[in-house]
Amino acid sequence: MLIEIRYAGICHSDIHTVRGEWGPQSYPLAPGHEIAGIVAEIGSAVTRHTIGDRVGVGVGCMVSSCRECANCRKGEEQYCLAGNTGTYGAVDRDGTITQGGYSTHIVVTEDFVVTIPEGIELDAAAPLLCAGITTYSPLRHWGAGPGKKVAVVGLGGLGHMAVKLAHAMGADVTVLSQSLKKHEDGLNLGADSYYATSDPATFEQLAGTFDLIINTVSAPIDISSYLQLLSLDGALVNVGAPAEPLPVSVFSLILGRRSFAGSAIGGIRETQEMLDFCAEHRLGAEIEVIPANKINDAYERVLASDVRYRFVIDISTLD
Repeated sequence: MLIEIRYAGICHSDIHTVRGEWGPQSYPLAPGHEIAGIVAEIGSAVTRHTIGDRVGVGVGCMVSSCRECANCRKGEEQYCLAGNTGTYGAVDRDGTITQGGYSTHIVVTEDFVVTIPEGIELDAAAPLLCAGITTYSPLRHWGAGPGKKVAVVGLGGLGHMAVKLAHAMGADVTVLSQSLKKHEDGLNLGADSYYATSDPATFEQLAGTFDLIINTVSAPIDISSYLQLLSLDGALVNVGAPAEPLPVSVFSLILGRRSFAGSAIGGIRETQEMLDFCAEHRLGAEIEVIPANKINDAYERVLASDVRYRFVIDISTLD
C-alpha cells in the first residue's frame, strides 16, 4: 500500500536514533514512526483498506515482523522472536534501510496498517501510534481500571497520554513529576493527584500506595525509591528508554513482592483496540503542529521539556 503521509509526530526516540545514542546508524535517515495519512494506492492483494481511507502506518516503531513465530501468532508482533522490522533505520527484507514518516509517502504492507476512526483528527492521531499505544498496552496488561491506583512518572509526550488513558479506564491517577509546574495541566488531563518528586516528603507520604507505576521518562531515575511507592504485588513498568542502565536494589522487590518490568509498543490488534478506545472516549494527543523547517528547533525543545505535549510535523510543509 502507498500511504500519503499527512502528519508525523516527533518522538524522543527519533532524537536518540538520529544522534546515534542507541548505537550506530545508517545515514541518510528519515525518522518518524508516528504516521497518520491517507491511502493513495493499493496492490491487488489488499483487502482491508481502500483508497481514501484514514490510516495509521505501522504500530509505532515497526512496519513488519515474521508473522510466523509464537508471539506473532498471538498478535504480539512487537515481540517477534525473529525481530520485527523497525519503521526506520532497520534492514528490510530486500536489504534496504527502512525510512520513516518525515517524508511525503511510505509503502507498507496492509498487515501493519490500522484504521483511524472518525472522531480523531489525523494530527492528534499521529502520536497515538507511539505515545498512545506505548502507554495503553501496559495499562491494559497490568489491569488499570476502577479500584486501582496508578501513578505516572513524568508528564511529557508519553506521560500525558498515560494520564488520559488511565483516567478513561477508571483508575485513580497520580502524576509524579519533578516539579509542580504542570500541576494544573495534570489535573485537567484527568489526574486525581499531583506530587513533586523533588520533595523528599513525597516518597514518605506515598510509600506503599500504588498498584501500578508507569515510568515514562527517558532519563535515569532512582528506581528503588519509586519501587517503595508500590503496594503489595505492585508493578513498576518502564516505557521510557534511557540510554543509561537503571540499577535496582533487590530488596526493593523482595520486600513487598513487587515487580520491575518493561513494556514496548503494542501489536496490531491492540493498537486498533487503542484507537477505537480513544475514539469512544474522544481522546487524542495534546499537540503543537509545526512546519518541517522547525524540526531541529523542536528537538531542542523536547530535550528542554518545552512542549505540551507532542510535536507533530505538517508534512505538507516539506519542500
